Amino acid sequence: MKQGKIESKGLNPGLIVLLVIGGLLVAFLVGNFVLYTYAQRNLPPRKKKPVSKKKMKKEKLKQGVQVPGE
Repeated sequence: MKQGKIESKGLNPGLIVLLVIGGLLVAFLVGNFVLYTYAQRNLPPRKKKPVSKKKMKKEKLKQGVQVPGE
């Protein structure tokens, strides 16, 4: 009579698939982190949109500063 034990030779195919997917995910996340830190260090900051003169006047009036020319 044969016994009910099954001797597995090598790794389980499901485990291999999980390891490959997990490895790809980790590589993707690490790559993103490296690119993000590189960009933060080396790329110049974005230029802000120019503020209109009306907004400048409103801001200065809120702060109580006299606008020149008035």
